[in-house]
Amino acid sequence: MKGSTVKVENVSKHFGHFNALKNVSFDILRGEFFSLLGPSGCGKTTLLRIIAGFEDPSSGAVYLDGTNVVPIPANIRHVNTVFQNYALFPHLSVFENVAFPLRLKKVSEIEIKRRVTEFLELVKLPAEVSKYPAQLSGGQKQRVSIARALINEPRVLLLDEPLSALDAKLRQHMLIELDAIHDKIGITFIYVTHDQQEALSVSDRVAVMNEGQIHQIGTPVQIYESPADSFVARFIGETNYLNGTVSSLQNEQHATVDIEGLCPVTVYLDKPVQPGDHVKVTIRPEKIHIGLERPAHVPPEMNVLEGVVDEIIYTGFQSKFFLKTSHNFMFRVFKQHVRFFNDE
Repeated sequence: MKGSTVKVENVSKHFGHFNALKNVSFDILRGEFFSLLGPSGCGKTTLLRIIAGFEDPSSGAVYLDGTNVVPIPANIRHVNTVFQNYALFPHLSVFENVAFPLRLKKVSEIEIKRRVTEFLELVKLPAEVSKYPAQLSGGQKQRVSIARALINEPRVLLLDEPLSALDAKLRQHMLIELDAIHDKIGITFIYVTHDQQEALSVSDRVAVMNEGQIHQIGTPVQIYESPADSFVARFIGETNYLNGTVSSLQNEQHATVDIEGLCPVTVYLDKPVQPGDHVKVTIRPEKIHIGLERPAHVPPEMNVLEGVVDEIIYTGFQSKFFLKTSHNFMFRVFKQHVRFFNDE
């Protein structure tokens, strides 16, 4: 692979009395698509800027392939950044925008033409070579920005909310293209976003951040199915969130939990617990089945609750049901539409 390993070690960043990053540490594998995910103001962009060399950490180190790059200026690190606002030169054509880094290096005209052509084909813009940024769509501008960043042949590409200015459909399309580009060139991608779906869709691993700290690092499946704490559970997708106390262990995989304001429920154990432990239980809405009739056969690991539908929200591919139990607990249930839906 052409990418670099990245190691962030005990990095903190202070802006006056504000602690933007608090002793952050993690490792990124060579060629990995790694995302920093979190709400606005959590420190993810500050961390990206420190890796890029645009900010110095208050303490800690950043290693690329084992070398601490904190003392190394941004312009000679093997790192390039794609920004949210494209940062294209409006007076230069697409060709000249992409060629700009090579002209700074005094590369020959023949080599410039060859490489610009190669990278415009990579981002599927060979026909737009003579256009100017004002003549391009938002998605096309971002492709030019990506081509310009990649033509320098960095070992790490940093992407700071690169799709946030695009509409939803174009954003999904660009995500697929970005993932394909990563697979083709094989360098390390570090992707900053506040959008959970973006991070889960393209990442090999995700670091979930909040208030300058990392709460969990894992694969998209691990982050979604087994959140490390209440912040991750609430931030990633939608969930039903319950507080309770473990009353007994049924076996190695299941326990009975007494839920506050609800009956005892059987839960799957993704973390070790003991009777008497106070726990937080999350149940994803799509994992609950809703029906008018009580099931004739209920496996011991399943739970059956009765409730009244309080509200239904139709969202196209699914409906969201809000059900109130006899104890006034509100459950969210998602039901996928697998055939024609008619509300008449």
